[in-house]
Amino acid sequence: MTMQQSHETLRVEVDDRGVATITMDRPEVRNAFNDTLIGELSSVAAALAADDDVRVVVLTGGGPVFSAGADLNWMGSMRDWSREENVADSRRMNGMLRSLWDLPKPLIGRVNGHAIAGGTGLTAVCDIVVAVRGAKLGLTEAVLGLAPAVISPYVVRKIGVSQARALFVTGELFDAEHAHRIGLVHQLVDDVDALDVAVAETVRRCLKAGPRAAAVAKTLPDLALDDLDVATDRTPGIIAELRVSEEGQEGIAAFFEKRPASWVPQSEEK
Repeated sequence: MTMQQSHETLRVEVDDRGVATITMDRPEVRNAFNDTLIGELSSVAAALAADDDVRVVVLTGGGPVFSAGADLNWMGSMRDWSREENVADSRRMNGMLRSLWDLPKPLIGRVNGHAIAGGTGLTAVCDIVVAVRGAKLGLTEAVLGLAPAVISPYVVRKIGVSQARALFVTGELFDAEHAHRIGLVHQLVDDVDALDVAVAETVRRCLKAGPRAAAVAKTLPDLALDDLDVATDRTPGIIAELRVSEEGQEGIAAFFEKRPASWVPQSEEK
């Protein structure tokens, strides 16, 4: 049974396995961000994070485009805003991105079409990204006299300093193959039908992982890049706690008993 929630700019569906699909639903403006979408995506991410029944989240776009980034008509209306008002607005956008980055569930980007500027930023906060080959991406802010400031911490963490600097300063568009080569996209498919198949398989793999283990595991890359003394001091405690946890003991028992772990949905027990 699938539960559906209606929002002004989003559609949210949660199936009986605990797989939530968030669809940005402004196809008339290529799913561009405005203040409403930013607020709704932030609140939905917070609600899904707090829902223990939700195991995996998929983010996608309605229509043929994933997201064109910020709505330029909306951005143009900020011309008469004060600096303080503009900073506050940019902080709200960062809050949206951070709520997705920190989501304690696997976040899969289903990139069904072009993902430009802030849309590329959204792909950067996803843990796993599957994209159609025809998609174009780009950190295009510089060609508008702007800069990809708010999304930059997430993009750099995803593709590294060298690739980010090269793409930031030109603002050039690039194809999904290049996005795949630099690590922004993890899997390419030929069309939307193949996209659905690939995303479904990715979801199935994620559902095999223990919920707590997955939440902890996605924090480790950032921790690993911390000061080496800090990282190596904290990681032994993390694995020690997981080993003796109920989830960890169940996973080990399931392995030796050659059965699915208790958290694997019956539909995925293959």
